[in-house]
Amino acid sequence: MPTSSARDHQHRCVLPFEALPAEVRLLRRAAAAQLDQWGVPNACDETELLVTELATNVIKHVGEGVSATLILEWKRERLRIEMHDKSCAPPFMHIADCDEECGRGLHLLAAMALDWGTVATALGKAVWCEIALGSESACRRVERAVEALEGYQGSSGAVLEGRQRAAVLEEAAVELIADLLHWTSARGLDPDDVLDRAQMHYEAEAKVA
Repeated sequence: MPTSSARDHQHRCVLPFEALPAEVRLLRRAAAAQLDQWGVPNACDETELLVTELATNVIKHVGEGVSATLILEWKRERLRIEMHDKSCAPPFMHIADCDEECGRGLHLLAAMALDWGTVATALGKAVWCEIALGSESACRRVERAVEALEGYQGSSGAVLEGRQRAAVLEEAAVELIADLLHWTSARGLDPDDVLDRAQMHYEAEAKVA
C-alpha cells in the first residue's frame, strides 16, 4: 500500500508502490487524499486518471510487481506528476487502432497535460506531466489558508495525515471564521457585510480561474 514520505517539502509527496493491478487503486486513492490535504481537490479526477495510466504503463511495459515511485509536486498553479521506474527504455507513442486497448496512455497524457516528457534517472527513468490547478492568485490564497489553519489549530504534537488532518483543518476553518466575525463585530463592523464582501472577492477570482 502506498505511503507518503519526503515531508520536508510542504508541497511534495513521494509514494512508492509495487506495480500490481491491485496497487493502482490504492495509489489513485493516495494521490486524491494528498490533493485533498493540500486543498486542491478540484484536480483529483484528472490526477487519478493520469496516475492510473502511468502506473498501468509501468505494469505493462516494465513488469508486473516491479518497484516504482509516484511523486506529486504542487508548483503554485500547476501540479507535476512523476512516475519513476527502473527501466531505461523510454516510452514510445505509437498510433493505436480503434479497437486496440494498449498504446493509448501517452496519447491521453499528451491530450490532458499542459506539458509532459521523460528524463533519465540514476536508477532508470521518470515520465512526468504537469496539469493546471487554477489561477496563480487562487493557488497562493489556498497556500496561505493552509498555513494559517495549520498554525490556528494549535500544536498538539501529533502528526496528522489524510482524512484526520483534513477534518482538523476543516474544524479550524470554522473556528477561525467565527473568531473573525467576532473581531469584525467588536470593531463595529457588520459581520454579514464582511461575509458578503468576502464572497464577492471569491466569486470574482473563481470566474477568472
